[in-house]
Amino acid sequence: MARKKWIAMVLAGGKGNRLKTLTQTIAKPAVPFGGKYRIIDFALSNCRNSHIDTVGVLTQYQPHVLHTYIGNGQKWQLNQHDGGVTLLPPFETRNRVQWYEGTAAAIYQNVHFIQHYDPEHILIISADHIYKMDYEKMLKHHILTDADVTIGVVKVPWEEASRFGIMNVNKNGKITEFEEKPTRPLSNLASMGVYIFKKEVLLNYLEGSNDNVLPRNDFGTDIIPAMIKDSMVLQAYHFEGYWKDVGTVESFWRANMDLLSEKTNVFMEYPDWMIYTASTQHPPLFLDSKGAIMKSLVSEGCRIYGIIKNSVLCTGVKVGKNTVIRNSVILPGAEIGNNALIQNAVIGCNVTIKDRMIVKSSDQLNEIILVGQNEEFKMEPAISTY
Repeated sequence: MARKKWIAMVLAGGKGNRLKTLTQTIAKPAVPFGGKYRIIDFALSNCRNSHIDTVGVLTQYQPHVLHTYIGNGQKWQLNQHDGGVTLLPPFETRNRVQWYEGTAAAIYQNVHFIQHYDPEHILIISADHIYKMDYEKMLKHHILTDADVTIGVVKVPWEEASRFGIMNVNKNGKITEFEEKPTRPLSNLASMGVYIFKKEVLLNYLEGSNDNVLPRNDFGTDIIPAMIKDSMVLQAYHFEGYWKDVGTVESFWRANMDLLSEKTNVFMEYPDWMIYTASTQHPPLFLDSKGAIMKSLVSEGCRIYGIIKNSVLCTGVKVGKNTVIRNSVILPGAEIGNNALIQNAVIGCNVTIKDRMIVKSSDQLNEIILVGQNEEFKMEPAISTY
């Protein structure tokens, strides 16, 4: 088999604890997003559109739904004979079960997969970000600068910088400093969780041939700082498009709300760069004569008898009579009863909100309320009193 130019390794095994009940029974990359999609659709579609024909998807936490959803990768045209999609969960060795203990450790445990294809370069990406990116352009930059590793970077709001790997770069784009989730960020230039390594360089560091590397669990805390210390060539690749880390309930809600503006709707950005999905078929949207939809994204299979304002409704949602939904995200299969109010909220998959219930934060807090399964709110007067 001829040596491949590059392959992709997609990190899709995290628990997503900050998404709370949204990831109680499914992995974060499998969480529904934007009506009919799932979060991992962006990583897989970017690989397809960037002409990557070999993709390893590393899974661990609650993988069943994710495995079933991805299947053989056909929906993303990644079911190639010489490559395609390979699901890579942890596995048992002669001595123990090897759980993934970090991003770098997960890649290291799949060295056999990498060596099988013997690529010149390895693209490593997270499966839980919302963005469209041409990885081929990044690869060209990586090769042109002869970098040992190229890291995709994006500017984030200063108040969010402590959530990310933060770096400084010189005038030539070389990374001179890197700190993972710093308490006091040195800049607001954040890692996107997108890396391209020379294969030999990556394997040398993963295998611990350099004394400065160990422990080798994570790229941000272990591998990247060690490479900077060793004066390796680390190059930044600046990304200017829409990018959102949906690791918290608020950021997940915000990314969905961004779909309601043409300027921030990721699907309308570069319309030829399609985001593909393996979503199931549903009947058309039904809108009752007393229902209304204003500045919202409402998916197939929904039945709307109430009023929807500035909200995102995923497939198969039912909204009862005289109910008002504002500034909210309703995930697949949820049923909202009659005379209810949902405001500034995320309602989880298959959740039932009973008649005459109010789900909203206090006016003082103005926070995003998450309702998962088995969570209830008190009864309130009919919506007509509001």
